[in-house]
Amino acid sequence: LLTMAGDDPDIPRLELESVIGFNGHVPRGLRVHPDRDHLIYPLGCTVILKSLTDGKQEFLHGHTNNVSCVAVSKTGCYVGSGQVTFMGFKADIIIWDFAKRAIYARLTLHSAKVEALSFSPNDMYLVSLGGQDDGSIAVWNIEKKLAICGNPASAHSAGQCLCLQYSNTDDNTFITAGNGTLRLWELDLPNRKVRPSECQTGKLKRIIKCIEIAEDDQYFFCGTTSGDILKMNMKTGLLNSCGPAKQKFSQGVNVLKILKSQEILVGSGDGCLTLCSGTTFKTLKRVQLEGAVTSIAMRGEGQQLLVGTDVSQMYRFSYTHLEEPELISSSHSSAVTAIRVFAPESGRTLLVIDNAHSMGVTAIAGTRDCKKILSGGGEGQVRVWELQQGGCHRLLETMAEHKATVTDIQIKKNDKECVTASSDGACIIWDLVRYVRNQIVLANTRFRCVCYHPEEYQIITSGTDRKIGYWEVYDGAAIRELEGSQSGAINGMHVSQDGRYFITGGDDKLVKVWSYSEGEVTHVGAGHSGSITCVRLCGSSRTLVTTSSDGAILRWRFPHPLSSD
Repeated sequence: LLTMAGDDPDIPRLELESVIGFNGHVPRGLRVHPDRDHLIYPLGCTVILKSLTDGKQEFLHGHTNNVSCVAVSKTGCYVGSGQVTFMGFKADIIIWDFAKRAIYARLTLHSAKVEALSFSPNDMYLVSLGGQDDGSIAVWNIEKKLAICGNPASAHSAGQCLCLQYSNTDDNTFITAGNGTLRLWELDLPNRKVRPSECQTGKLKRIIKCIEIAEDDQYFFCGTTSGDILKMNMKTGLLNSCGPAKQKFSQGVNVLKILKSQEILVGSGDGCLTLCSGTTFKTLKRVQLEGAVTSIAMRGEGQQLLVGTDVSQMYRFSYTHLEEPELISSSHSSAVTAIRVFAPESGRTLLVIDNAHSMGVTAIAGTRDCKKILSGGGEGQVRVWELQQGGCHRLLETMAEHKATVTDIQIKKNDKECVTASSDGACIIWDLVRYVRNQIVLANTRFRCVCYHPEEYQIITSGTDRKIGYWEVYDGAAIRELEGSQSGAINGMHVSQDGRYFITGGDDKLVKVWSYSEGEVTHVGAGHSGSITCVRLCGSSRTLVTTSSDGAILRWRFPHPLSSD
């Protein structure tokens, strides 16, 4: 029996409750709203609004792929975000109505990626920059939700354009910069044209990664990959000065912010946040953070600063105590494969088993009596470890029948049986009293996950063939097969305590809730931008937790009441 799990738009959506994560790779992706209370930042295909007073999160859903840039208008009425998409396809820009937390306009023009966005000072226009495969700029009329004009961002002889910034006072002027290109643009509205003039940097050849314009529009500053800062005259487009003369900023200048004091904050690739003079660029104060600095946002007049790094850390500073960063948010910047617990109260490590497997530990499970741990390895062995007093352990048994990586281990409630899944296409049910094989299930797939039904007479499996298999524990017979996904392997699976539902997640980035007996999808959750690695329904509570390869942890409201028995 084969059933399709159609990714039907009519299937109800899961409600996202909260998110742990922040994509620190997006240049200047961390913003503070002019209301001084909301942080705005991207994670996957979602834009997150987080209150600085009570920590409450809200989500702007609308992008179909990773958010690549974020901008906030000066009044705070609008938030702009752009995304990446596949080669040959158009990448959307969304203008959000901040007050309504809703899409105000969806603008589609650029190919493959939206590199940067900037709002004009009076909320009249939005200027957008396409990525490497697009190379164009477009100016949009916000009121009419239409493009006014577009142009190639760089001259033919120059390299890729990487950043743009609107003037602080003039709705008709903005700046673009990148690899060997630095241009001042004037919008000619009557003729629906935008006209560039090249800025003159003399003999200096630089790749510019960020632009910061002085509040009065007299000068603007450019940060370069060479680790220096160019000060340019905004009226003439001529180079005013370049520095620091000696100690350049290590691994390039990623982001600049001018303070009220006219000093400049510099975020560099080596993880340093530096306060420097606005004239000589000489260092006044410096603090080392974890990961390359990619965002600096000012709250209010700049008494408080928020800084993001590319390893998904967020820091808060006060201007007067720059040497004392407060880490306000830390999240994974790479794949989360499982959520593990050490000592439940102290969090200290209780046990380390060195060299447990010759090709790495790839699956782990603990018995309910807390006396044994089962581990699976890349070489295909399943090992049983006895936990002893004082952090000691001994190897009880090695069960070696799998021919490839052990991907999942589930133990029966009475601790006397377990099932292991492997990428060799076998699921083996083991007797944990005699340490022998009871039963084997074979399929033409690389199994990624296996679950017992709570009544433990059936198991369900899934893997790279995208099929969900139901099997008898007693004799290993196949009962039914479902089409679990239309694209990509299924990597994680969990059955509810009452056995009425199960949850899957995988490379299609969708969380799916299924009815166990009907074998049909009841709800779908879209929010991850990386492959889903693990799904868990928390006990009898109505909380569903999922993790993904981009480091995100998402918490969803489980949509069904769970029977208590």
